[in-house]
Amino acid sequence: MPLVRVRRRSRARTYGLPIAMALAVLAALYVISASMGLHRTASQLLTAGTMAQRVNAAAPAQDPAALGYRGDPQVALGLPFETLAIQTDLGPAEAWLVPEPFQPGAPQPHMAALYVHGIAGAREDGYRFLPLLHAAGLPTLLISYRNDDNAPASPDGRFGFGLTEWPDLEAAVLALRDRGYGEVMIVADSMGGAILGQFMARSPEAVRVSAVALDSPALEFDAVLEHMARDMGLPLPGIVARSTMLLLGVTQTSDLAEASVTGRYAGFYGPLFLAHGDKDRIVPQATSRHLLDLRRVSDTAEITISLLTGADHLQSYGEDPAAFMRAFQDFLALTRRP
Repeated sequence: MPLVRVRRRSRARTYGLPIAMALAVLAALYVISASMGLHRTASQLLTAGTMAQRVNAAAPAQDPAALGYRGDPQVALGLPFETLAIQTDLGPAEAWLVPEPFQPGAPQPHMAALYVHGIAGAREDGYRFLPLLHAAGLPTLLISYRNDDNAPASPDGRFGFGLTEWPDLEAAVLALRDRGYGEVMIVADSMGGAILGQFMARSPEAVRVSAVALDSPALEFDAVLEHMARDMGLPLPGIVARSTMLLLGVTQTSDLAEASVTGRYAGFYGPLFLAHGDKDRIVPQATSRHLLDLRRVSDTAEITISLLTGADHLQSYGEDPAAFMRAFQDFLALTRRP
């Protein structure tokens, strides 16, 4: 019997090690192959021209509150506006400034609102918020930034997930400062949330931000990448996403490992609005839930308004406009508290 056991162990060693090595090689080949596929998808997402072609191929929306609508504030909502050329380090970027409602003898507001759209979006995407901001008496600046149709192209023609775009937001905040607005409320969608987060982390002008509103914010690039891997049905999505991040570190000019802004919003001691749907196919709602958890355990819970829905990316308004507007009006009320 002892001899039989020795032979069995010997066979196990003889066949077990090659099998384990073969499985390891197959797993490595799978991760490499899956990572290359995810890398292609992520590269397309980050390439300005590719994303613009996809957006422009869609039929334009007829409702100003729907994503994809195109038309200036006067045409869309009957609101007068001024076209500004925001001077960025790459050149002028066009913006629309919608003034506060006219009230004879009223002083100029100290605070203005500013809207930052998401990846391959447009200024018009802010029309979900503009009527509410206007009714609250806030002048509102809807901006373009690098790689938009109405702004300069970046040298590499790629989106930087906020790492390269935040100086354009800084230029817009400075333009408002030069017009006498000392404080700014910033409303940001999708990658606009990444841009705003980088601005708040890096710009000395971030002290002017007194309130923040976010819709489907892209807070963590690595989480977006893993979410994309899951949506593609890839096994081991976390491992594939981490491997893809290594590939992107070679092929992208921005270090996307630094595209992380959750902590900056968690530490923001001003009113914050956050809407996000759990059917979001682009940005995982889990990152927004994590941010809300961080704010709940701090002393910012009472000045945080959230609306978690069952909607797809940036569709929480479309799912229930009345609920969205109520939540946003609650947020606006917080910004007026003494």
